[in-house]
Amino acid sequence: MIRADSTNVLKTILFGDQVAGNIVSWEQPGEREIGYWIGKEFWGRGIATRALSDFLGGMETRPRFAHVAKHNIASRRVLEKCGFTIARQVIAPSDVPAGLVEELVLRRD
Repeated sequence: MIRADSTNVLKTILFGDQVAGNIVSWEQPGEREIGYWIGKEFWGRGIATRALSDFLGGMETRPRFAHVAKHNIASRRVLEKCGFTIARQVIAPSDVPAGLVEELVLRRD
């Protein structure tokens, strides 16, 4: 689905010669969203921060938004290091047994 839309951007994150994760940008109604995933074995090395910073440097669309689970402090910190600030808090459906998760929506102009 993500790759089918030509306005979406999907990149692989490399660490040396290993695939460490991916980063993506897509259009939601009225908002340009950013998302990323890093394999657990690569956490704590600054890889996500570097990848996100590089990715954002090549984007002209403003503003950009990212959603992060409120409890995911590490991912929130990556976003903040890259210039995102909290825009709002939402309750969103999730696949956890309780069915809902508190999310922060961060914005970078």
